[in-house]
Amino acid sequence: MNVRRLIPTTAVAGAVALGLTALSACSTSDAADGGKGDKLKVTASFYPMQFLTERIGGEHVAVTSLTKPGVEPHDLELTPRQIGSISESDYVLYLKGIQPAVDDAILQSGVKNTVDAATLTTLENHGSEVSGHDHGHGEEAPEEHGEHEEHSEGDGHNHGEEGGADPHIWLDPVKYAEVAKGVGKSLEKADPDHAADYKKNTDALVAELGELNTAYETGLKNTSTKTFITTHSAFGYLAERYGLTQQGIAGIDPEAEPSPARIQEIHTIAEKEKATTVFFETLASDKTATTLAKDTGLKTGVLDPLEGITDKSRGADYIEVMESNLAALQKALGAK
Repeated sequence: MNVRRLIPTTAVAGAVALGLTALSACSTSDAADGGKGDKLKVTASFYPMQFLTERIGGEHVAVTSLTKPGVEPHDLELTPRQIGSISESDYVLYLKGIQPAVDDAILQSGVKNTVDAATLTTLENHGSEVSGHDHGHGEEAPEEHGEHEEHSEGDGHNHGEEGGADPHIWLDPVKYAEVAKGVGKSLEKADPDHAADYKKNTDALVAELGELNTAYETGLKNTSTKTFITTHSAFGYLAERYGLTQQGIAGIDPEAEPSPARIQEIHTIAEKEKATTVFFETLASDKTATTLAKDTGLKTGVLDPLEGITDKSRGADYIEVMESNLAALQKALGAK
């Protein structure tokens, strides 16, 4: 009995040995390719860029994000190792104007396939300096474009270094879909062998973002108020897209302290516009929101600017957190 069983076992052992030889031959070529197999080595500057490259690249990419979960992207300082890893990338996706340290490092990296997401859609100015010029025409013009100066008053206070352009394009699903299409095309060019897969993945993601846009349009159509107050003025594009008014306590920098005059202004606006909630974000302190809410009798809530996913995020990825943001806005605005 035992003797008979030894024969197939030996045969199997021989086959395994052959298989191992074949595998070791493969792994030598993998090692030469940096241990990533034949995957495209992608560097993404922070979460919204990481999400796009992972979803569109799928199994053909190995994505590294320069911003660890829980780190506020605006404050990022790069280590020498991270700067080195950018230079070794096959493809880099970033968003100019969000992270100055990253912008500088990418400029010096010499990577051929470098894509600035800001060039894949149109950036707009949601700062108070613009609303000062065109104040008032938003009231008479219900169409969604041309209103944005009115929508984001007070949110340009710390905008000088970005020349007034608001970089938070990913919080508008329509603009984010435009960026996704551009990323898909650039990945097809960087890695033509897998172009068909990149195109298929891009189409699927764009369709999903289209559904998200429809959910926002429907969910925010009938509300008691159109005004929301936020500590981080990241939602100018979202406000413009869905006919809302963002009132930022401070500017684009989430840690900036608002001036006493601005706080007084917010008091007045909250009463006049029947705003119910002061929103803060998961990656920054809620101190300003809590103080303001206490002074005005408003509630506090979370509106996530989606600059990173952590265990505190209300969702596992971009789509889920955007759905949570929609629910929070519907509650605060009194959606009917």
